[in-house]
Amino acid sequence: MKRSTCAVLALAVVMAVIGAATATAATRGTTIKLTKTNRGKILTTARGFTLYMFSRDKRNKDVCVKIQDCTTVWPLVTSKSKPVAGPGVKSRLLGTIKLANGSRQVTYNGWPLYTYIGDRFPRSTQFVGLKQSGGFWWALNAAGKIVK
Repeated sequence: MKRSTCAVLALAVVMAVIGAATATAATRGTTIKLTKTNRGKILTTARGFTLYMFSRDKRNKDVCVKIQDCTTVWPLVTSKSKPVAGPGVKSRLLGTIKLANGSRQVTYNGWPLYTYIGDRFPRSTQFVGLKQSGGFWWALNAAGKIVK
């Protein structure tokens, strides 16, 4: 086999491996972790940023999406497939709800989950209990209970 043919075959194999890895990552669900903070162990993103629940939401019903600019400040936690429970997170409490735009928002113990644009560092809890958009934003523990 000529060197140019070998090089083309090697490149094709590398591209196939990269493509398979990318496809696997794209189909994985969003990972929810349990992270130790100054308020105890709370739910966080895979990168350790606090996840919030909104006091005006109902179980398995997002109210924030109907409030002007709410999801701009409190981005939804979404997942293209079943969310993944990290160590200490109860997979039976993880779920999703389908929103009007077709996306799937991650829930825990029925509470829709959000991040906050003001969080700059992992494990930050300074915004837990913030009153905004007509309600309070709380963290959740592994049991799905509100952490104030």
